[in-house]
Amino acid sequence: MDQIMNKVGSYWFSNKASKELNSVGNDINSLSSSIEGGAKWIVNKVKGKMQKPLPELLKEYDMAVGIFPKDATNYEFNEETGKLTVFIPSVCEVGYKDSSVLRFNNTVTGYLEKGKLAEVEGIKTKVMIWVKVSCICTEGGSKIHFTAGLKKTRSREAYEVLRDGVGVDKF
Repeated sequence: MDQIMNKVGSYWFSNKASKELNSVGNDINSLSSSIEGGAKWIVNKVKGKMQKPLPELLKEYDMAVGIFPKDATNYEFNEETGKLTVFIPSVCEVGYKDSSVLRFNNTVTGYLEKGKLAEVEGIKTKVMIWVKVSCICTEGGSKIHFTAGLKKTRSREAYEVLRDGVGVDKF
């Protein structure tokens, strides 16, 4: 009788484990939109931490939700330090409603706090030539300031809609 119970228990356990592993595999496949970014989701999924969508995080910190390209869905955010790392599938440019253009590297980092993304790495804007963006700040809900060698103020409304990025050869 013990042998039968052991076999039944082993069979049940192996089927249950197999289903769980398949479920995790399916979750990983559905969450992975890029190899690098997908790997970050796996770690967060295994840790049991589900992240809110990037636009929600930006809105929570009073930033324009459409700053990043639409396909920038994977990110890491350390709430203790405020460090934000956004993973973008490929280097791209995004044109905005006010005719401005931002160029994004595969990885963008910065420190996020209420109304401000500081010490930015991985974003450039065109001011006669391409200039590295070092800080993005919001003011009173209607303006967004880009610091890139000089401070450039733009209408925040132009950055409130998610837009597709256009592929470019280099950052």
